[in-house]
Amino acid sequence: MEKTFAKVEELADHVKEYVNNRMDSVKLSVAERSSAVLSAIIAMIVVMVVFVFFIVFTGIALAFVFARLTGEYYWGFLIVAGIYLLIGILVWTLRAKLLQLPIMNAILHQLFKDEEATDEED
Repeated sequence: MEKTFAKVEELADHVKEYVNNRMDSVKLSVAERSSAVLSAIIAMIVVMVVFVFFIVFTGIALAFVFARLTGEYYWGFLIVAGIYLLIGILVWTLRAKLLQLPIMNAILHQLFKDEEATDEED
């Protein structure tokens, strides 16, 4: 009878150890995936900031080009502002296709990248 209790206690210890190891594994997996998503988001933000600078300086240069063509600075800047307004309206109307879906797909790809690699190996 004592041997049975000893084996049950040993089994319980193994189960506790297994559960603790599994919890640690899940924690590490969550940390790895969240850091991958966070680093992708930070990289995207940096690229977007650089892109915004590019757009601003290109817009200023384009405004001066239009100003030279029209002969007045305000016309050049108004034309560029109108172009920005049209682009803004276009992006707003197509925001689901242009922004929401690609961002969601990128985040999901980062989260499930390891699972896809494991599935391909099997």
